[in-house]
Amino acid sequence: MDLAQKVMVGGVNSPVRAFKAVGGNPLIMERGQGTKLFDTNGRAYTDYCLSWGALILGHAHQEVVKAVQNAAKKGISYGTTTKPEIEIAQFIAKHVPSVDMVRFVNSGTEATMSAVRLARGFTKRDKIIKFDGCYHGHSDDLLAMAGSGVASLPASSSQGIPNAHIQNTLSLPFNDAQALTNTIERHHAEIACVILEPVPGNMGVINPKEDFLKNLRALTKKYKIVLIFDEVMSGFRTNLGCAQADLGIIPDITCLGKIIGGGFPVGAYGGRADIMKHLAPLGGVYQAGTFSGNPVVMQAGLATLKNLTPSAYNKLNKACDDFVSRTNNILKTANAQAHLANYKSMISIRFCTKPVYNYVDAQNASSGKKYAELFHYLLRQGIYWPPADLESFFVSAQHTAKDLNHLFDQIIVSLQ
Repeated sequence: MDLAQKVMVGGVNSPVRAFKAVGGNPLIMERGQGTKLFDTNGRAYTDYCLSWGALILGHAHQEVVKAVQNAAKKGISYGTTTKPEIEIAQFIAKHVPSVDMVRFVNSGTEATMSAVRLARGFTKRDKIIKFDGCYHGHSDDLLAMAGSGVASLPASSSQGIPNAHIQNTLSLPFNDAQALTNTIERHHAEIACVILEPVPGNMGVINPKEDFLKNLRALTKKYKIVLIFDEVMSGFRTNLGCAQADLGIIPDITCLGKIIGGGFPVGAYGGRADIMKHLAPLGGVYQAGTFSGNPVVMQAGLATLKNLTPSAYNKLNKACDDFVSRTNNILKTANAQAHLANYKSMISIRFCTKPVYNYVDAQNASSGKKYAELFHYLLRQGIYWPPADLESFFVSAQHTAKDLNHLFDQIIVSLQ
């Protein structure tokens, strides 16, 4: 790690990896297989970080690796349209209710940034609404009250962002239908879009209130405001229709990432055809990328999505719901000041007994010291969790009942 710190800022290429929130020395990983990560000392860890949710099939899934190898043999990148791009676009449009047309990019940040630009170009308005604790990547307009990644920084967003970039960004409490109504009623003529994680995972997992989402959809339709769901994390996590199909609320644009790349860098945004056609080369909203729709990435994504069958989802979702319910029952019986929150296989721990509905609740239910103790205890037991307590952890289709039983036992031992 000393060598890494000499040549990379903080020894990492993404801040949370530095273990600042939990202390200790970051691990340097060498390989992954199935549910396991192996560090450079050869020690194995059952992985519940899973490349921050991207690896729903686990590490080095045989069919994904085979698809990547076959694609790479034909060439790494062409800078042209390829058949795999078309196939995965068709798959997404078929299964995600909001998507008629899609544009692939190279990260979740690029997807949300581009979706907001598209919404502004489509509506000819400037203001955007986001929600405290929802993280939409590190683009300037969206890095305000942005959840886990910036929670320990000295400012709520970031240095280096001029006020001009965020003066049109309104950040509201999540799940607060009244604050949302008041803000939209007051500013609707200026608001281009509302963007949110329909199921936030960057302030821990928070399930949305039904009236909040219904009110949001009704208001955005009434005032012709573009509704953007950031499903970079929740997309294809519990079913092929994404969270919007679970919730019965259909946005105008959906942002995707993580799972659709099968572990490779990827992003996408798609939505109603009349909105998407404002993108160049059909319209005046410009966005481009040399590696967008890379054929190797697209094949990895296709191989992943084709393995996500209804039976695979049912098995994974039920295993996670049962695990969370069993854990919470024991914690409640033991009067432990903690519980697990989940959206199926997206899970987080709260150091409180009450439900968490927004970013303030999430911060009040966090405990850097307790989480750090739990994190390092689990690490010693061969379990790798995200190194920050406002992050979610994830379960893959490869995790077994034995894996979850071991995690259950260690959580109970640590927290009772």
